[in-house]
Amino acid sequence: MPSILESLYHGSLFPNEHVIPKDSNYRPLNKQIIESIEIWKGKLSEGDFEELESLLELYSQVQGMDMTAAFVCGLKTGAAMMIEILVDD
Repeated sequence: MPSILESLYHGSLFPNEHVIPKDSNYRPLNKQIIESIEIWKGKLSEGDFEELESLLELYSQVQGMDMTAAFVCGLKTGAAMMIEILVDD
């Protein structure tokens, strides 16, 4: 099994693909979102629903950017903590 650094170098490490929230509310909320989208699909014209889907896609892209920024911030904070711990005062 390749190391984390080797996987990162070769571009085969995608931690976001393995993230599944453990919050007990996640699955019910996700189900509620899917059901709500189906309801809106029935209420809206095809064109209006496509506009809604476009809006949801934009929201998803922004959410992905937020998650990326949070990951980078957390990783940098963790690395800074390790440096502080390991540096001899």
